[in-house]
Amino acid sequence: MDELGFDFNTSIGWFPHQQEQPYVLVKLTAEQAQQLAAELAIAVRRCYITDAVLTERSNELGVSQGDVLASKLPDPGSTMAGDFGELLCYIYQSTKELPGTAIGAKKWRLKQDRTKPAPRSDVVHFLMPNRPNSGVEDGILCAEVKLKSTPGASAPIASAIEDCAKDRTSRLAETLVWLRERAMGESLGDIDIPLLNRFINLVDHPPVAKRYRAVAVVCESLLDQELLTAPSVASSDFTLLVIAVPNLKQTYESVFAAARAAVPV
Repeated sequence: MDELGFDFNTSIGWFPHQQEQPYVLVKLTAEQAQQLAAELAIAVRRCYITDAVLTERSNELGVSQGDVLASKLPDPGSTMAGDFGELLCYIYQSTKELPGTAIGAKKWRLKQDRTKPAPRSDVVHFLMPNRPNSGVEDGILCAEVKLKSTPGASAPIASAIEDCAKDRTSRLAETLVWLRERAMGESLGDIDIPLLNRFINLVDHPPVAKRYRAVAVVCESLLDQELLTAPSVASSDFTLLVIAVPNLKQTYESVFAAARAAVPV
């Protein structure tokens, strides 16, 4: 559990690996997909705004918490779809590190425009078992996520692999510096400047293990066709993860509708 208040033990059963090589394949069941709205509503809302800030802004402005929340959440469309893919990957990475704690950056809170994706690397987690003390067990998880919910020309697997290379060459490093700059002026929750400095100033600490993922979240009905484009040999630089979700468009729209309704009482 992190600041989202979500018990990641709840989601262990969502992500059993159907295979490990040459890519990891995860398939959610129809029942699990239907349960996501109820299970993730509050956590998704907290990915965009904390309870404290939501209440504070509502009181200061004299508007409803629902109105404040609506100013943060994406509208139905490509940004909502992309955000859902990132959020599902966030849950996956946090869950797979259990019983350890993966400290995730809630980048969705840092958007300048709710109608556009959050900038920089898609999903970043920090592993620091002995925080605030650094150690050889420390690591970073970084994922590039693409989502495909309806038929079309997009190629989520190839696109995720291509953009994952950007994380490995420069974008992850740029993301860490950007997060530190944002942390100078506002609270980033579980992420603070000492934590970021540990992973930025590597000469002052033990080496950091970096694990990269290229993630494709696809509608189950499109899975077989999309897997035709998957590489036949695993890469030593990153892990390809494919997550199939039944009725993906309906699922992510239901999750965000539930998040929109999940205001504190």
